[in-house]
Amino acid sequence: MRNKITIAIDGPAGSGKSSVSKIVAKRLGLLYIDTGAMYRALTLKAMKKGINLEEETALVELANNTKIELIHQKEGTVVLLDGQDVTDGIRETNVTNNVFYLARTEEVRECMKKLQRKIAEKGDVVMEGRDITTVILPDADYKFYLDASFEERVKRRRKELEQNGKQVAGSGLSKDIKIRDEKDFTRKIAPLRKAKYAIVIDSTGMSLEEEAATVISYIK
Repeated sequence: MRNKITIAIDGPAGSGKSSVSKIVAKRLGLLYIDTGAMYRALTLKAMKKGINLEEETALVELANNTKIELIHQKEGTVVLLDGQDVTDGIRETNVTNNVFYLARTEEVRECMKKLQRKIAEKGDVVMEGRDITTVILPDADYKFYLDASFEERVKRRRKELEQNGKQVAGSGLSKDIKIRDEKDFTRKIAPLRKAKYAIVIDSTGMSLEEEAATVISYIK
């Protein structure tokens, strides 16, 4: 009987980590866990409730009274927020631009960390996000940090939005990703960084399939 494995993947916006993680999980028959979707779902709820995103106490209370589920179906992962499907809603630009407030709140991250670790306890998972290799699963069997040039990341993000029927001006998209990078790299709690011993893959010029194949090539 083979040992169960855990694969942790981090990287900035547009590095391909979500798409690559899905491909890797499917190829290896593992469970894919999108931790970013969990923060997005909580952000969406906070916005709908009109909560001041600067009020950490309110955000922590919200996190402790919210049920987030990731349901894995053949066509992809469905995100349930208190039982409601919010898979599409959490990808809206206004949600993306406000996730930072939840992600920087220490007690919210602690709440999420417990949930994410609980999901990963059974093993055979591919978990991706921005602090998976450094905080959530520092002892994962395989740790990867995916990256690409800024221009490449903007191009990928634009393609993703266009495939979802959304048009975004190039300058606006570049600005959004710069802002996201600044928030991810400089936040006080669990900033995005390369973990010690993580395998760094620069996928500039690679297709997502090539990037996924590179990740798989390191896994025994």
